[in-house]
Amino acid sequence: MELTVLRDLSVLWCLVHILILFMLLYRSRYSQKKTLILTTAAMTPVIIVNVTGLMLLGTDRMGRLFFLTCTLPSLFFFYYMSRDRRGRFLFTFCLSDTVAYWIIIVTNLLDHYIGGGYYILMFAGRLVLFPLLEWWAYRKLRRPYLELQDSVGKGWNVFAGMAALYYLLLVAMANFPEIIIRRPQEMPAFVLVLILMPMTYATIFTAMYRQLLLYRRQKNDSVYLEVRQQMEALLANQKHIHRLKHDMKAHIITLSGLMSSDRVEEARTYLEKLLPDHDTSGEYYCSNPYINAVLGHYVMKFDELGVGLRLDIQTGDEILPHMELCQILSNGLENAYEESRSMGKEQKVSVQVRYNKGWLLVRIKNKCREGMHVEKGSFPGTHKKEPGHGLGLRTIQEAAGSLGGDMSCYTEEGYFILDVMVRGG
Repeated sequence: MELTVLRDLSVLWCLVHILILFMLLYRSRYSQKKTLILTTAAMTPVIIVNVTGLMLLGTDRMGRLFFLTCTLPSLFFFYYMSRDRRGRFLFTFCLSDTVAYWIIIVTNLLDHYIGGGYYILMFAGRLVLFPLLEWWAYRKLRRPYLELQDSVGKGWNVFAGMAALYYLLLVAMANFPEIIIRRPQEMPAFVLVLILMPMTYATIFTAMYRQLLLYRRQKNDSVYLEVRQQMEALLANQKHIHRLKHDMKAHIITLSGLMSSDRVEEARTYLEKLLPDHDTSGEYYCSNPYINAVLGHYVMKFDELGVGLRLDIQTGDEILPHMELCQILSNGLENAYEESRSMGKEQKVSVQVRYNKGWLLVRIKNKCREGMHVEKGSFPGTHKKEPGHGLGLRTIQEAAGSLGGDMSCYTEEGYFILDVMVRGG
């Protein structure tokens, strides 16, 4: 009886850690807090039902019912919760379930053939392997995998189909027409399937990693081009200022000559004609030349759309991290610009930049399309079909994180709001 308790506890341990593994890899459309609350509320009854069924019906019958009592309910629930759809979601779900089921089967076979069927080896193996798997997933897999979901637009349906077939193959071979340990003649083929599965996933992730490297290269090229454009705009602005200084010297000489000859009226007339031609108030937004260059670039872009860009820039002569700051402003304004192109002149866009007690606060606010809803702590899904579109928010988050800050975006009263806070010096 005590040994059976080890078996039941190991199954409970497996079900809980399958959830943990999946939640490390998938992207919920809700905030982290709400996701945890809903997942706990929905999956706790599922776990209780399956553990109770195992205690009452035994491993043979529950092994056949597990797909109906656990896999399908969790599939429907997490599909509702997930921000991703179709291939992306299905591959993540099948990956988590297949890897976890692989550990369950292997520990079961080792316990049967080596541990004498006392469940001690099964329990110890699962007790160690699942935390190791989660540690590896969190430290090595999670970040590049989330990046893959953002960057790779094609191929997910094929990978999802392969993962689903592998899961169904393992379930069928392990349990039908009866459990595999009672069909020793089929054990060699089953072992080959168990060996082939990790090799197949290694091939899938190798292909995905190559796509990720290609995406990173394209992203670096895009950042380089963006910085180059900003520096060119800054250089053009500096040349313009230098030309104004040169011209102003000639104007001062002319005005000085008029004033020394007591020709006051001629000097006033000359000055009135001079001021409109050299009014640079529309080109100067703050004392930071890098922020100025970015804002000047996007003011012109929004003007071409007929959309006014309302600016509230409150910075002085602080030394600011211009590379990351240019990335944050450029990507945030580019997202607002893309939204403006689809909405037309009814769009309203505002930018606030404030420096306060060593922190730089940036807020970009624009009207969003009808029906768009983003909670704090989550990312909006892109409504564009082009691969890689809408990745600016991830870039902003990385730039803010590198400066010891953070980013938050959400929708409120028909507006999409992007808030970024970073250390100023």
